[in-house]
Amino acid sequence: MKKVVRIATAALAFASVIACAGCSKSTNQTLLVYSIIHDEETEALTKLFTEKTGIPVSYLRATTGELVNRVITEKNDPQADILLGGASSYHIQAAKEGALEAYASPLTKNLPSYAVASDNTWTGFCVLTLGVGVNEKRFAQKFPGTPLPATWEDLLNPAFKGEIVMTNPAASSTGYLFVQNQLQRLGSEKGWEYLTSLTKNVGQFPDSGSAPAKLLGTGEYAIGISYLHAITKYNAQGFNVKAISVPQSVGDVDCISILKNAKNLSAAKKFVDFMLSPEAQSLMSSITFTTPVNPEAQGPEGGIAIADIDLIDYDVQKASSEKSEVLDTWSKSVK
Repeated sequence: MKKVVRIATAALAFASVIACAGCSKSTNQTLLVYSIIHDEETEALTKLFTEKTGIPVSYLRATTGELVNRVITEKNDPQADILLGGASSYHIQAAKEGALEAYASPLTKNLPSYAVASDNTWTGFCVLTLGVGVNEKRFAQKFPGTPLPATWEDLLNPAFKGEIVMTNPAASSTGYLFVQNQLQRLGSEKGWEYLTSLTKNVGQFPDSGSAPAKLLGTGEYAIGISYLHAITKYNAQGFNVKAISVPQSVGDVDCISILKNAKNLSAAKKFVDFMLSPEAQSLMSSITFTTPVNPEAQGPEGGIAIADIDLIDYDVQKASSEKSEVLDTWSKSVK
């Protein structure tokens, strides 16, 4: 209920900014952002952007599924200018629906190819990698003498029933990325067999991608499936959690896009340029422990280097094109 109230309050405040967007002739018209990344980094990044450019920013923070659906629904009359955050498959989905504006920032020339859409409708600003988190104290109490999980298959141990937390793939890009991880590394038939077996051990499917790491930190679960940077962040904050990079994982990029027919196009392009800059990505990394895509940005201390992670050859186009079918199978046959 508290979550609903927070989103409703934020949406009301955001709507008031939209309603007044045309009230002023000022050249510093408010930039409107739909943000999938957390409030802490959204606030820090938008504040720095305003300090550097003088352009005020208002944002609405919600889950990936909610905001991507908004972007698609509002494509003929967008109520925001920017979609900030979310895995590339979701931005590809929005682009296919004609909801995104192509923009090739000058800074993309320094970025790896996997971080830039071929049609320039989205650009990655940090690397996201899935892994396993363990609350070592709870794990030792619940499973004395049991080795920590080191592979995805280790999570199928019947002893772990009710002690695993993973995100709901129908609501979160994190959860959907995990589902695709298993389908692409194992193939469709064995992948669905794996997911069906795993869900028997899962005690909770929260909608937010950040929830598993938080629930591990508070000791409510022994094992969580999450982004490695989220687990590493909680460890750095003093929580008794350990990040485990398991073989055959998936990596993706958190992306930014400009909405088609954006009312503040010039400001939106400046915000994209800002998010691809070393300064913005270093700030983001210092808060989230994510790995920046700009090679000139400073990476996180204590983070797991991308070179130390065993990744499958992830087909993001496949993940995007079959999303509806996969989620339908998930809801009918798995959970």
